[in-house]
Amino acid sequence: MLITVEEAAEKIEAGKILLIAGDELLLTELPKGKWIAGTIPYFMTKEAGGLASNTHIFVNEIKDFIENIKIISYKEKELVRITSDAPDNGFSFIIIPANSSAHFAYAQNAPSFKNIFFKPILGWIAGIHLSQLGNITPKVFNGETGEYFDQDAIVMHVSLRQDKMAMINILNLFQQGNGDNITFDTEGFQVKDCYINGKQQNLAQYLLTNAIDIKLPLVADYYGTSINVSIQNINEETEIVDLYAPVFQNITYKIAAPISNYVNEFYQQFPRYSVNPIFSCNCILNYLYGELETKHTDPIVGPMTFGEIAYQLLNQTLVYLEIETIS
Repeated sequence: MLITVEEAAEKIEAGKILLIAGDELLLTELPKGKWIAGTIPYFMTKEAGGLASNTHIFVNEIKDFIENIKIISYKEKELVRITSDAPDNGFSFIIIPANSSAHFAYAQNAPSFKNIFFKPILGWIAGIHLSQLGNITPKVFNGETGEYFDQDAIVMHVSLRQDKMAMINILNLFQQGNGDNITFDTEGFQVKDCYINGKQQNLAQYLLTNAIDIKLPLVADYYGTSINVSIQNINEETEIVDLYAPVFQNITYKIAAPISNYVNEFYQQFPRYSVNPIFSCNCILNYLYGELETKHTDPIVGPMTFGEIAYQLLNQTLVYLEIETIS
């Protein structure tokens, strides 16, 4: 729910366990308690649809299905411990500041963490208002201590009752298009050369020459699951392409097939059965490119983020968490 700082403070002082997103100045006003937060002013709401706000914060309350929580901050080299710190039955909620050392380290290394795909880990990349790019840094907050960080990750490890189970769901509206196969022999957020159908070529020149719409991500097919790598910028002078997530070796990418109407496509692909997320987030690029301001994606509400995490870093993807009862 989107609420005022005063309303959030009342929940914190009442001992509620909260996941919070909002403007940095608002988050610094909150009292200590059982919460973690990240900076972002963009939200999808039930009442008004997509909007930007520097007067309200978005709060997800973790209710009566838990046994306990543990809040830990992780520096870049400590991220590998997340899976060992994660509960046997529960989930780990992570927020990482965009463009931080933790962001880059998690993006490139998380897929190789021990048991990464066997422990429910989800969260998002904290950001800022786009008008503030280059002026301030995204932050994450440890509500228990009052500390905030612009380089470290913050994680709330949540242990569930034995009759409950966490289920992470991913909705990616993008699929591989019918174009060329693109592979890389280097990994990272910046790329220069690649292989187009096995022939070495400069990626920037390929994108420009073929008039590729860079609103469309590169898409890899991981055994039937589409994983996006969004294109941030093409530097024509250096012929370097900046990405919002790293590409990996030995993975085949294709330019995504275009989407004509984001909201229509969302409702076509969203599950027809009853969905009851306790948390969801969507990508700021979907917000911008899909022109989601004032539009609705019910029942998905929450922060519009600089990256989504479902085990590994994702781009232009919707992530949500449900808690199921084990019969």
